[in-house]
Amino acid sequence: MIYTGVLTKMQTEFLDPIQYYLVFKTDFVHMNQLLDKTMHLKHLGYECLSCGLNKEIYRQGFCKDCFFDKPVAGDWIMRPELSTAHLDQEDRDLAYEKKVQLQPHIVYLANSSNVKVGVTRKSQVPTRWIDQGAHEAVEIVEVPNRYLAGIAEVALKDHVADKTNWRKMLKNDIKDLDLTEWRDKLKPFLPEETQAYFIQNNKETELHFPVNQYPEKPKSLNLKKDIEFSGKLVGIKGQYLIFEDDTVFNVRANEGLVVDLSI
Repeated sequence: MIYTGVLTKMQTEFLDPIQYYLVFKTDFVHMNQLLDKTMHLKHLGYECLSCGLNKEIYRQGFCKDCFFDKPVAGDWIMRPELSTAHLDQEDRDLAYEKKVQLQPHIVYLANSSNVKVGVTRKSQVPTRWIDQGAHEAVEIVEVPNRYLAGIAEVALKDHVADKTNWRKMLKNDIKDLDLTEWRDKLKPFLPEETQAYFIQNNKETELHFPVNQYPEKPKSLNLKKDIEFSGKLVGIKGQYLIFEDDTVFNVRANEGLVVDLSI
């Protein structure tokens, strides 16, 4: 069977284990059902997730023009502390920025390769943790806008990592840690404006991924360069497909690529 479509990040269900779906315009593929099957990927072209044109993808699934023009790719997406909608100040499109920035946000600790701090909209819990390949996570604060979450994250980055080591995450080279202890230890470092939003008594969330075999030496597939790849799917973690030969493919990092997927 052959499926053709534009890659976007896999949709997920928070079950045990996590369920993954690759969604195309006219089809979707339940990826868990492909475990231990051989699949073939072929790069056919591009389709910008904003303008829909066959233009080379620059970042985050967007062509270069859209990346530097559209509000969905504003700097505040990656750097929440740059949010200004709460001040009624526009970056690229104030109506869009208010819609996204002026809603409850969570600052959290997640453990995927190490303990890291992160920010997400409350509506994206636990999806954000799944996408990062975290096997455990806990909320620290819930604030009413993205700016407050951003300044809290910046303050905590001085005391804990804010990046995931993707190789360690995929190799499952991890330790179980008490994130509630970390949460309480980091509380004094939160900015004064966010202290009142501290979450005191919540428990860790545990996540289990559908992986039959972890890679010993993960090597990343560059579908733009290699064009085609065939391999036996043995696991899915974060937004990565894991193959028997230790090849890994980051679906989210390849958003906007038009592909054939055959099974």
